Amino acid sequence: MKSGNNPTVSIVVPVYNAARFLDETIASVQAQTLTNWELILVDDYSIDESTKIVKKHANSDDRIRLIQNKQNSGAAISRNAGIDAAEGKYLAFLDADDLWHPEKLEKQVAFMREKDCAFSFTGYEFADTTGKPNGKKVNVPATITYKQALKNTTISTPSVMLDLDKINKMVLYMPNIRRGQDTAAWWKILKVTHFAYGLNEILFYYRRSGNTLSSNKLTAIQRTWNLYRSVERLNAARSIYYFTWYAFNAVRRRGFK
Repeated sequence: MKSGNNPTVSIVVPVYNAARFLDETIASVQAQTLTNWELILVDDYSIDESTKIVKKHANSDDRIRLIQNKQNSGAAISRNAGIDAAEGKYLAFLDADDLWHPEKLEKQVAFMREKDCAFSFTGYEFADTTGKPNGKKVNVPATITYKQALKNTTISTPSVMLDLDKINKMVLYMPNIRRGQDTAAWWKILKVTHFAYGLNEILFYYRRSGNTLSSNKLTAIQRTWNLYRSVERLNAARSIYYFTWYAFNAVRRRGFK
């Protein structure tokens, strides 16, 4: 089902006990108007039906591949395994419980080509646990730099697309930390690309489920502070400066209540 020798886009999805959502998430990829993709699902030693569901889809669609971790290793190791396996020109990420707009890949690839850029991200809308959008939308800036990204974690993982012809895979590997590895990776990449370009359209739906790490506000706050101090090695004064901006932007964007 691929056209040509390589897919246009490689999509990496870490999977851990996501059986409840996987069928819908995979369907949102299969519904893409750009059809020349590969979907790499990396199962992180799930104990539910996740592996069985992925195998079912892989057996009926040869664009879908399963990689299985030999032990539970976390999202960073899982995403890095997917990055290793990626064969496309462009690399995209999706979480196992989130959903893409049908034109997400087509519009973002066209945007990447228009801007001739290495790194792009899109707007998104929050959804409830059933995947129904709730009207709370996140707009994104036209561009963002490393220092701006430290102030504003508006780059959401399922919106990211990277050009593998412009960025060495070694730069893309996520640090092996349990929380915030994706944010830390975007900061690292921005030090190389200097800019990421924002496509201000709602092209994915961020499902807020109560049992996810990112849904816990206190966890998000602690995670970001730890990234400043432990990963970026910022001193206390600079950490407080960026954290104050982060908190302001988070409240404005997500409506912490």
